Amino acid sequence: MRGKIIAMAKKKILFINQEISPYVPDNTLSLMGKGLPQAMQERNHEIRTFMPKWGTINERRGQLHEVIRLSGMNLIINDTDHPLIIKVASIPSARVQVYFIDNDDYFGKRLMEKDEQGEDYTDNGERAIFFARGVLETVKKLRWIPDIIHCQGWMSAAIPFYVKTAYHDEPSFAETKVVTSLFSQHLDKDFGSDFKQCLEFREGRAALLKDYPDSFDFNELSKMAIEYSDGVVVADKDVNKGLVDFAEGKNIPVLDYQEDFADAYEAFYGQLFPEEAE
Repeated sequence: MRGKIIAMAKKKILFINQEISPYVPDNTLSLMGKGLPQAMQERNHEIRTFMPKWGTINERRGQLHEVIRLSGMNLIINDTDHPLIIKVASIPSARVQVYFIDNDDYFGKRLMEKDEQGEDYTDNGERAIFFARGVLETVKKLRWIPDIIHCQGWMSAAIPFYVKTAYHDEPSFAETKVVTSLFSQHLDKDFGSDFKQCLEFREGRAALLKDYPDSFDFNELSKMAIEYSDGVVVADKDVNKGLVDFAEGKNIPVLDYQEDFADAYEAFYGQLFPEEAE
C-alpha cells in the first residue's frame, strides 16, 4: 500500500459489481464480488450490493424477485427509452443481499459480455451506461447515502464519471468517495464511435472527454474510471501496468495487489478520509 494507513469509522459502502458468485461462475472478479461486501459487512460497515441481471442467471434457483417500488423508470440511452427493472435476492452463505439491474434489451436472455459465438456484444458500451445510471437512480430511490462506492469490473466503469459530473450535486452522492478495482479482464472490441454521445447525461458531457479518442476501447474506459475515482485498487495479479501508471500519474492513491484483501481494503478506504484520522 502507498500512503498512510488510517483506521476507518463505520461507513456506508456501495459495491457495484460486474459479477458475483454464485450467480455467475467462480473467477477472480465474481469471488471478489461476493467476498469483499461480505468482509466489510462482517466488519460492521453498512453495505449495498448491485450487479447486472445477466441472462445466464437462473432466477428461480437464485430466488430473485422484482422490487416493484424500485422498478418502472425509463432511462434514455442513445435516444431510446429503456425500462429499468430492479430485482433482489440474498446469498445465504454470505448473508449479503444483492440488487440486480435488469432490462429485456440489454440483458434478457443474452449472455454476459460475449455472445454465443464468443464475440463481444456491439452494444456493450450502452449496456454499461444503462447499468451505471440504473444503479445510481435506484440508490437515490432507496434514500441511502453511501460514503464509499467501490466499482468492480468494466460494467461499472461509467460510475465514477457520473458520480463526479452528472450526479455531483445529488445529496446521495455529493460527498461520496469512489474506488475503482482493476482486474486482468479485457474486451476485444471497442464501444463504437458514438460512446461519448451515449454517455452524455446532465453535466456529464462528451466535451469533458475531449482528450480521449472517439472510439473508446477497454483501456480507455478503464482510464476514464480511474481519472474520476478517488482511489484505485490492483485487484488481480496480471493487471495492465499501463493503467496503474496512469493512476499514479494522476496522483490517485493506489492499493497494490493483496492476497489477504479485507484488512488492506478497509485501511485503504480509511485513507480516503484523512480528516477522520486521530
